[in-house]
Amino acid sequence: MKTTLLKSEDYTRSPWKNGGGIFTDIAGAWRTDSPVRDWNSLLWRFASTPIVTPGPFSHMPGIDRLQMVVGGRGLVLKSPTQEFDEREPFTTVRFTGEMEIVTALEAGPVEVVNLMARRGAADIELAAVREPGERSLPAGTHLLYAARGDCSIRLGGEDFAISHESTLKVELTEVSSLALVSGLAVLASIRLVG
Repeated sequence: MKTTLLKSEDYTRSPWKNGGGIFTDIAGAWRTDSPVRDWNSLLWRFASTPIVTPGPFSHMPGIDRLQMVVGGRGLVLKSPTQEFDEREPFTTVRFTGEMEIVTALEAGPVEVVNLMARRGAADIELAAVREPGERSLPAGTHLLYAARGDCSIRLGGEDFAISHESTLKVELTEVSSLALVSGLAVLASIRLVG
């Protein structure tokens, strides 16, 4: 098990693909054979961003997306064929980057986290850890993000404190156990395929 504390002051910023806003980049991975880190070389990316006005999402062919509101409430994503209801915070929605999506804000601006992955390159999951009790973490990369105040977790019998908006990056080569000690954490899990 390898753990790295990613501090909020060290996160980088980058524009949305459509230029409509700014991501706070928390962690990511790109193809090692690519000379640049861009959308074409992306393997996976975990980022937060405010959505302050209704508008279209970026077109991201070949990218699978998971999203969760971590601040505010009332977000709905609308496509021509369905709606994705994120009105309640810490609800995960899954959609593809090809979908035409426009946001509706029913109660003002929101803050969201996005976990994105190149389709076929990684399997991804995104969940809120709010209740005490152990859960199993499979081999792979896991990001525990303190979205609402400080939190504490126990991982493989070791205790970790994560300050507000910081992230504990955990790289596992075998199954381990995770337990929430206090607070709330957003858990992003990535398993590279192949």
